[in-house]
Amino acid sequence: MFESLSARLQGVAERLRGKARITEADLDASLREIRLALLEADVNFKVVKGFVARVRERAVGADLLSGLNPGQQIVKIVHDELVAVLGGERHRLNLATKPAVVMLVGLQGSGKTTTAAKLAVRVRREGRKPLLVAADVYRPAAVDQLVQLGDQIGAEVHTRPVGTPALEVARSGLEVARQRGIDVMILDTAGRLHVDDAMMDELVRISGAVMPSETLLVVDAMTGQESVRVAEAFHAKLPVTGLVLTKMDGDARGGAALSIRSATGLPVAFLGTGERTDGLEPFHPDRLAQRILGMGDILSFVERVQENIDTAEAERTAQRMMENRFTLEDFRSQLRQIKNVGPIGELIGMIPGAGQMAGAAQEAVDSGQMKRIEAIIDSMTPEERRRPDLIKASRRRRIALGSGTSTAEVNRLLKQFVEMQKMMKMLSGGKVPRLGGGLGALLGR
Repeated sequence: MFESLSARLQGVAERLRGKARITEADLDASLREIRLALLEADVNFKVVKGFVARVRERAVGADLLSGLNPGQQIVKIVHDELVAVLGGERHRLNLATKPAVVMLVGLQGSGKTTTAAKLAVRVRREGRKPLLVAADVYRPAAVDQLVQLGDQIGAEVHTRPVGTPALEVARSGLEVARQRGIDVMILDTAGRLHVDDAMMDELVRISGAVMPSETLLVVDAMTGQESVRVAEAFHAKLPVTGLVLTKMDGDARGGAALSIRSATGLPVAFLGTGERTDGLEPFHPDRLAQRILGMGDILSFVERVQENIDTAEAERTAQRMMENRFTLEDFRSQLRQIKNVGPIGELIGMIPGAGQMAGAAQEAVDSGQMKRIEAIIDSMTPEERRRPDLIKASRRRRIALGSGTSTAEVNRLLKQFVEMQKMMKMLSGGKVPRLGGGLGALLGR
């Protein structure tokens, strides 16, 4: 979502870092480009104006123009101001009471039901027992959708017969949560296509009945500045404690995410991406600022890997690599684990200095290259996967036919795999191989 903004700001940052001295003209030009980049990203005009003014004040006030590494210091100021605009610190949910009620509100289509399931997955990872309550009694199939998601993630869903008022569904859900020793009750409420009095009055009554510990407003980040107006309308009527920005993997300009904290005073609690039930991550203002400026986000990268990678399997694979026993079966296992972690472009973007490679890596995945590699390996016999040297011409033709690929693609995979094995052999022998092998080579990059 922040691709264009990130590219523009990184360009400014690189030019500033490379200067031993910066004149006022350099500063003016850089701030002008920063202002245009933020405005083009749909950041609120008032937010942009204040942001640029604070950067200028700090840069001039600290007399950085004549200091050592002034470019780097200005980049640091831009980073700090981005963090401040985004909220400063991470918002942690208040789940101290038992059951703690988390009420999700928002317009129809913002992603509340999917977010409810994602939140259930997250709190269960933290050792808590969740209960999903289907209080969206207006949208067709909303209850069925939550039930299906509950089955998918193995979480209990509380429902009532068709026609039961939403207030009664919420009350009975809270009673069930108390009886069964539930830690967190996640309440999915109804939305409308626009903010109206009837919807707000119902939400106010539900909130008064269940007394939520957290009221999270789910906002579609693709709606741009309209999301700021929606947040202000909800916050005027309800005790909203935080925001969940969904569809952060979309192609919108992303300015709403940068504006909404400053415009409403409400902290962003989570970012939602995709339809996967693990696609909800805590919002860290400092980490997002680092990503936007191309500094990477290694902490989020490590957390994502730890959550989704089988540690024992990864250790076994690493051991086989060091012992030069890495096979195509091991490689296929690694590909599958990478897919579990999330979009490859997003992951590479978290690695410091690798942001510019993210687009190419994601393109390789989107073009189906990884799927073709997996299909080729799946079309081999177990013995062929363990001993690729057995695969002669006739076997290559059979594998190509079985995988729906060409003999040339099979040949390329086998050739690159042999090169990767040689590289690993050099590593196990304490030598440093030349770069160019590995996954990038197998993907044809």
